[in-house]
Amino acid sequence: MAAEIVNPRSDSSGSRGTSGSTAGHEGTEEPFDPAFALHRGGKMAVQATVPVRDKDDLSLAYTPGVAKVCSAIAEQPELVHDYTWKSNVVAVVTDGTAVLGLGDIGPEASLPVMEGKAILFKQFGGVDAVPIALATTDVDEIIDTVVRLAPSFGGVNLEDISAPRCFEIERRLQERLDIPVFHDDQHGTAVVTLAALRNAARLTGRTLGDLRAVISGAGAAGVAIAKFLLEAGLGDVAVADRKGVVSRDRDDLTPVKRELAELTNKAGLSGSLESALDGADVFIGVSGGTVPEPAVASMAPNSFVFAMANPNPEVHPDIAHKYASVVATGRSDYPNQINNVLAFPGIFAGALQVRASRITEGMKIAAADALADVVGDELSADYVIPSPFDERVAPAVTAAVAAAARAEGVARR
Repeated sequence: MAAEIVNPRSDSSGSRGTSGSTAGHEGTEEPFDPAFALHRGGKMAVQATVPVRDKDDLSLAYTPGVAKVCSAIAEQPELVHDYTWKSNVVAVVTDGTAVLGLGDIGPEASLPVMEGKAILFKQFGGVDAVPIALATTDVDEIIDTVVRLAPSFGGVNLEDISAPRCFEIERRLQERLDIPVFHDDQHGTAVVTLAALRNAARLTGRTLGDLRAVISGAGAAGVAIAKFLLEAGLGDVAVADRKGVVSRDRDDLTPVKRELAELTNKAGLSGSLESALDGADVFIGVSGGTVPEPAVASMAPNSFVFAMANPNPEVHPDIAHKYASVVATGRSDYPNQINNVLAFPGIFAGALQVRASRITEGMKIAAADALADVVGDELSADYVIPSPFDERVAPAVTAAVAAAARAEGVARR
């Protein structure tokens, strides 16, 4: 079977269809809302890939035919990739503690987002995905649960799990499993940011090594972006949390932020985000809040502003365009949308294609380079990153990731 993007509201009875009122409690009616109408009955379903029309089909798809396949897998476990859906299915796992901009809303309320993630896997990468919302926030329980579920899946996409717990969960799961474990809130965001930054630098005749960046937000995305950009060759980056720049002289840092302080901020900056922006080449926002216009104005000439908070960017594009050469947001109604869907479907498709045991830094950098290359000669200030609907994106990322996995020795076919 495969998790197909099928319309669960297509039944003739209309019991799962839209109506003139939505989201009302029993005995009440509320005005029509297209979001509730679309979500009624869920956004995905499971559909068989083989027919069961008669007793012969039944005997092959189930007993007794299935016993032959089970016995073969028992003797040669690697055959599970050839004779089940394992090689093309990802578990989308959350505990509901950091859902979009909604925060800790719990596992049930997270399900619409996890379903959405699953259909994006299928639509943009051809990868089946299953939403799994866990009724625990305990780190050990989450890890043990995912490890026990892992035989059914070819990869694990961690989603909307709050920091700093998410870092430990990902690390320990990858240590225990021989399939890719990928926290998209960290690495998907970092990959797309690097791709856009590479092209912005190219547009202005610079390299990554020429740039000093400031990141607003020291959560999952901010930490991952900082580390990834440095790995890719960025000149310097300072990360700011609610209390200011993460620096070695602070005595209030968590272990994650202490490590970050050792890796970042070569310039030795301290104090506020606004002061760090003075002379900076790049602003990357993954925190929300508002950056004052004078701080944006203090940035270096030909600066880049990537204000990615949704729905309200840290710097409104109208203000950013007064001072910056390239402006990007997380929104689809402005140019240069930094959208994770550009990365994770192709990254998993490439990893699954070669049965990779993990997703390495090299594979992520290959994904970013492939994304940047899609733009090619069309590069402009309003086009440093392709659209999620550009049909070249997923194949390019898939091929690059698969090739990188082979080159780094984590591919098994």
